[in-house]
Amino acid sequence: MDFDYVIVGGGSAGCTLAGRLSADPATRVCLIEAGPGDDNVLCRVPFATAIFVPGKWRNWAFETEPQAGLGGRRGYQPRGRMLGGSSGLNAMIYVRGHAGDYDDWAAQGAAGWSFADVLPYFKRAEGNERFGGTLHGGDGPLNVADLVSPTPSTTRSCRPAISCSCRATATSTG
Repeated sequence: MDFDYVIVGGGSAGCTLAGRLSADPATRVCLIEAGPGDDNVLCRVPFATAIFVPGKWRNWAFETEPQAGLGGRRGYQPRGRMLGGSSGLNAMIYVRGHAGDYDDWAAQGAAGWSFADVLPYFKRAEGNERFGGTLHGGDGPLNVADLVSPTPSTTRSCRPAISCSCRATATSTG
């Protein structure tokens, strides 16, 4: 088989890239993913993360090197092993990095990684149903939406943060 592009990793970025490249019918794209598809119902249920995160079912379950800040312990890093990658096990929450983190990377020499540099790519990828303007996109392939049917457990899950003086915001991504 011959391909114009081979993409290794069917996570959010890999799937987005494959989708964009294959929009041209003359382009042959091969997407390779180590895990299974995302057709299990648990991949579409908020809070199913409680099932994915503790074990290795569709989860690479990586650990960091021992961390001084953790008293020599290793940090646990759940990472999705399925089509869609970690987006399939993250409780259906969309969060971009903090603008200051990107600016810090640029200040440390990562040219092209300031928040101003990466924001256009976030906006192009984002299909936000509620927000637009200078910080959010509305036409991208990554759908971002409010819960259609919030439940009492959804509301209860936010209470601990609010009780610690974290204020509720309309969006955590800008």
